[in-house]
Amino acid sequence: MGFDAELTLALNSNDGATRDRLLGHVHEDLRRIARAELSRHRRGDTLNTQALVNEAYLKLFGGAAATFENRKHFFATAARAMRQVVIDYARAKLADCRGSGAEHVSLDALEGLPLPVDAQAEQLVGIDAALSKLEALDPRLAEVVELRFFAGLDVEQVAELLGVSTPTVKRDTRTAKAFLARELGAGA
Repeated sequence: MGFDAELTLALNSNDGATRDRLLGHVHEDLRRIARAELSRHRRGDTLNTQALVNEAYLKLFGGAAATFENRKHFFATAARAMRQVVIDYARAKLADCRGSGAEHVSLDALEGLPLPVDAQAEQLVGIDAALSKLEALDPRLAEVVELRFFAGLDVEQVAELLGVSTPTVKRDTRTAKAFLARELGAGA
């Protein structure tokens, strides 16, 4: 049995020890995803790589038994869990200081300079809402965005995980960015 099959079985297992042993093998991948997500933001004392990995782990395994079809499904779900943690953090910050002069941020800004989560909380929540609309229209486009921008995967890695060509991922990225730009009302 290959590692992907063993990992999938272990992740779907009720045996916590087996699951934890194999998760040790993907822990660095989870940290890489978390670092990619947090690299878009200046880190605060409460939201750092380890905290993001821990919170995502709780989202993945803290409640009802999670099941994963394969390695791709696990990493896509982990990226989504991390996105949700960051968005939840941003929403909490918005509740603390509603409308404190936050500036507009585009999807391209998520790829660029680090911005503080606190200052872009409103925009992150807007991007999340726009991404949810995109997912309702075209789930693959939303998945490409999550894997590229929230998991920090490059075009080739996304193509491999989704089983499509790199030109398809590039086209999907352009299409998704155009949709999100319209939804956000600015040049994303």
